[in-house]
Amino acid sequence: MRALRRKRTQRGVAIISALLVVSLAAILVSGMLWRQEVQIRRIENQRLLAQAQWISRSALDWTRLILRSEADTSPTVTYLGGVWGVPIAKTKLSDFLGQIGEVRAQQGASTYLSGSIEDAQAKFNLRNLVSTPTPGVLTVNVEQIQVLQRLFTMLGVNGSLAKTVALQMRAGLQRSATRFQTQAGSSTSTNTTMPSAQAQIQALAQGGGAGSGNFTDDPGLKDADSNAPVAPLQMISVDSLLDVPGFSAEAVAKLRPFITVLPTTSAINMNTAPAEVIAAVVPGMNLSQAQAFVARRETVFFHDVGNVQLALTGAGVKSATTIDPNELDVTTKYFVIHGRVEHERAQLERTTLVYRDPTTHTTRIVYTRDTL
Repeated sequence: MRALRRKRTQRGVAIISALLVVSLAAILVSGMLWRQEVQIRRIENQRLLAQAQWISRSALDWTRLILRSEADTSPTVTYLGGVWGVPIAKTKLSDFLGQIGEVRAQQGASTYLSGSIEDAQAKFNLRNLVSTPTPGVLTVNVEQIQVLQRLFTMLGVNGSLAKTVALQMRAGLQRSATRFQTQAGSSTSTNTTMPSAQAQIQALAQGGGAGSGNFTDDPGLKDADSNAPVAPLQMISVDSLLDVPGFSAEAVAKLRPFITVLPTTSAINMNTAPAEVIAAVVPGMNLSQAQAFVARRETVFFHDVGNVQLALTGAGVKSATTIDPNELDVTTKYFVIHGRVEHERAQLERTTLVYRDPTTHTTRIVYTRDTL
């Protein structure tokens, strides 16, 4: 009896051990299969994302072709009624490839494209706050600061922040290679120059930063507010205003439709600019006059700056004949292209700044920013 009981006990232990081994093997195998499935899905996602990026690149090349062909037909005027101003609604890629062949059309049946082109020179360019009359010399443009003050006040933002933005913009450009550009400066700009190498060494020896206390802005623009030992980053977008003291996320959201940051100084395109920007750029013009100006522009666009000055005079602006023609224009060199690609599970939003050469009409990509 004892031997029989011992055999039954050993048999039960063997069965339990076998069940434990089988369970452990099942757990290990299921874990391996799960990791393999995750790896396969990751590779598929990378493939879909790479395909979406190539589709977006192709759409960008197509958009650049539109900009170039439009400049060939009307090289001196950019207006909202052009082909570039027509947005593309969410459309299947197969609708574009259907004429090529049914095989490619079927491949693009699950891919959707949408996008639009925005005139970057319809907004106030913060780069205009700093002029470069000679290579290596940065000057604060007082006239452009006044324009920004009027725009801030019109949008319900503290107008005194315009001076702070100008100083921040100049401080960021001082550490950038773009300060060596040669741009035509305004005659009313301040006579601020870059500190000499000896002055920088002196400041460092005294324990200060390279940008501390070496500038004299005249009249009434002092560097005391930006006398920090750490140089600020160069502004590359409107969101860079969040690094400027005094700006909140709500204020930046108000300014985003009317302000931009471009690599070089630029004129405002009066054919595409909104009423708020026009009222700020033109001295003595109120918002109601600017809205009437924009309403008139919807029926006929301006062919040159002379037409713009005549329209401003007709709108009741007395200072229309004294406006600097370099600050106004009827054509555009910078465009912002917004594109969205939905390729199966992959979704890609791409924002691209494109420069169109006014002479050759060729386009160059300034930067590209993706949002996944």
